Amino acid sequence: MRYPAEGMGAPKDRHPAPVTDVGLPAGTEVFSADNHISLAEDIFYEQFPAGMKDRAPRVVNVDGGWVVAADTTPILVKEFIQVLTQYDPVPGSHTGDVDARLAALDSEGVDRELAFPNSVLAVFGWPDREVRELCFRLYNQHIADVQERSGNRIYGVGLINWWDPEGTERTLTELKALGLTTFLMPLNPGKDTDKRPIDYSSTAMDAVWDVIEASGVPVSHHIGESPPATPNEFNPVAIGMLQSVAPFRDCFGKYVLGGILDRHPGLRIGWFEGGINWVPSAIQDAQHIRASFDHIADVRMEHDPQHYWDEHMVASFMVDPLGLELIDRVGVDRAMWSTDFPHNESTYGYSTESLASVVDAVGVEAAVPIVGGNIRRFLGLDA
Repeated sequence: MRYPAEGMGAPKDRHPAPVTDVGLPAGTEVFSADNHISLAEDIFYEQFPAGMKDRAPRVVNVDGGWVVAADTTPILVKEFIQVLTQYDPVPGSHTGDVDARLAALDSEGVDRELAFPNSVLAVFGWPDREVRELCFRLYNQHIADVQERSGNRIYGVGLINWWDPEGTERTLTELKALGLTTFLMPLNPGKDTDKRPIDYSSTAMDAVWDVIEASGVPVSHHIGESPPATPNEFNPVAIGMLQSVAPFRDCFGKYVLGGILDRHPGLRIGWFEGGINWVPSAIQDAQHIRASFDHIADVRMEHDPQHYWDEHMVASFMVDPLGLELIDRVGVDRAMWSTDFPHNESTYGYSTESLASVVDAVGVEAAVPIVGGNIRRFLGLDA
């Protein structure tokens, strides 16, 4: 597809075109694998126990964007708040109006969605772990209620304790009981209680992965955590986004080269909003690196890197013509289309055109799982 010379403009200024036939078989469910929903209610302060309210993050509106604040001071950088103000005014962008959300999906020809949080992710780094976990549990309850009120058209992505196995089991058990089908694990897990960086592939994390594996709930990773490595005087948001859309190699390496999947072969991993074109190059490089360094490895891989992708992983995209050209290398059953509503980089306003480009690139038969079936399978909805 071609982009207009003036760009797409802010989502709040876009107007969806009428939904048209893109060539999919009648009855095909279009399920966006990666959308976003902002938290628009001050649930943490309102629902924290009385003795903890002074420790609760607040949810406030700044210039039209819903942000997390310490007291009344937003903890997000101004550039992120600027981006929020481009899409949070879109009807249906937040949890405060489920009917408007469903109308927005209808306007784009989308039947269901997987909805990731927005600024709530700032709580990932909240230093008080007790507060952090309680925020996650309250958010899970809230987004599960949104999911139920939507008639299971909006599938919410939950949040769990990843820093100690007891907390992992506690939050995962509750998450499953709420009806949530996946959770977001940070690409950067932060530091342990001794201020040492957490290594996902270390033996210290094995008990956490044991709990996740036993739960059967798939793991989701998403772009957006990596700030630019150097300062940017001009267009910091755009430059930061270019870095942000290719963040997965470090974590991918831990699963594949670090032995996580050999020790925990029941895990299922989803990579969201980074496209699919990165997959063949990451696998190719992992194969070359394995061959070059296996003789000095302290943990030997049990399989070729391609095996780990084929058996454990999926990835989502919005507009990725290069990735679709490489679909035979990625796998028709490993790619998931999404709109990314309502983000700036979303297809909001031209989702029908985006869907048509998938059908044109891979054909009708391959398009059906890509536009809906694969995310259903990942979430376990067809079990």
